[in-house]
Amino acid sequence: MNRSRRQLVQHASALGLSMALPTAFTRAFAQAAETLRIGALNPVTGAGSPYGSGMQKAILLAAEEINAAGGVAGRKLEVFAEDDQTAPEAGVLAAKKLIEVNKVRAILGTWSSGVAAAVMPITDAAGVLHATNAGASNVTSSKGLMFRYSALSVRVGQVLAPMIAKRGQMRLATMAFNNPSGREITSGAKAGWEKLGRKLVSEVVYEPNRPSYRSEVQQVLAANPDAIVLGGYLPDFTIILREARQAGSDVKFYAPAWAVNQKLIDALGSAATENVFIHDYVAALDSEAFKAFVAKFKKATGLDPTENYYACCAYDMMVVVALAAEAAANKSPLAGGMRTVANPPGLKVYDFATGLKALRDGDKINYEGASGPIDFDDLGNVRPLFKLSQIRNGKVEVIGNVFDDY
Repeated sequence: MNRSRRQLVQHASALGLSMALPTAFTRAFAQAAETLRIGALNPVTGAGSPYGSGMQKAILLAAEEINAAGGVAGRKLEVFAEDDQTAPEAGVLAAKKLIEVNKVRAILGTWSSGVAAAVMPITDAAGVLHATNAGASNVTSSKGLMFRYSALSVRVGQVLAPMIAKRGQMRLATMAFNNPSGREITSGAKAGWEKLGRKLVSEVVYEPNRPSYRSEVQQVLAANPDAIVLGGYLPDFTIILREARQAGSDVKFYAPAWAVNQKLIDALGSAATENVFIHDYVAALDSEAFKAFVAKFKKATGLDPTENYYACCAYDMMVVVALAAEAAANKSPLAGGMRTVANPPGLKVYDFATGLKALRDGDKINYEGASGPIDFDDLGNVRPLFKLSQIRNGKVEVIGNVFDDY
């Protein structure tokens, strides 16, 4: 790529534009003249598109800050940005390009469990670090290279069950999109419900890309539930909710945030969506890191990332990887540096520059991010914060306190 093209791409990233950039993480830290190359693999289009563009912009923003601070381990960062289209096939092609052509050392920002599970064997085989928000349990690296910034889907369901019980619902059913994430959200809800000494009244698994789910809706409603936990996405939930209301049911639905947004309300109206509850991750809203990230993101892009938890995660992914690269240098693998800079004990730091200085002063650090405390367990999972909301009069309102007691 010629110099004028490089300058154009760097200018675009500074403006928060989504472009394919020349980037990747170096295979080793041996040659001081090389850049550190990162792959940003985000769902810019497809079901994850409400989050993916913001995720990509957050990674680019963090990389720009890191380079402005002089880079890490004696190198500047470059970022190749790719759209996984929220589709496993597209994700695999993009990941192969990032690894084989661009020689990336880390891939940041996969969101869909289907995409992450398809990409994982490729990153493992190449020895490339993989930071993800996917919740399915099959997204687990055999080589310790996966770092998950969201909870396992099954644990999301487990957390949800007592919240439903506290709201007085007694007859719980589940409807699961037939993929690992959908099935595990509902299996987690089942496990949490049974832990309370209760039994589900119905369990339905449905297939993707159907024009109607009338038979599945009739099946679950025949059990007379007063609440249904849904493990699915916006397109299928829009159909399911419409058909449930057409059947005369006002049953309460508990759905993940990626299955509910203003498009659902606009399509079905406030009356049909009134009994829809949304469970979602929530960023560390009162933290220094979150407030600083929001201000910087707004300034760079003109957008407010407050409702995009995954953008907060993507920003933290880039910062932690950069700090890990500084901590690792020539001494240890990059993956080993992730826990070194993110887990306690250590000096709590809330931004890259402070963390970089502390590392160079010889201090142990514990980065606390915009998305929340980032403390990786043995499998590379963090323990995120949650919230519960409800649609009321056509608006989404938070009704439950943040909780992480699971």
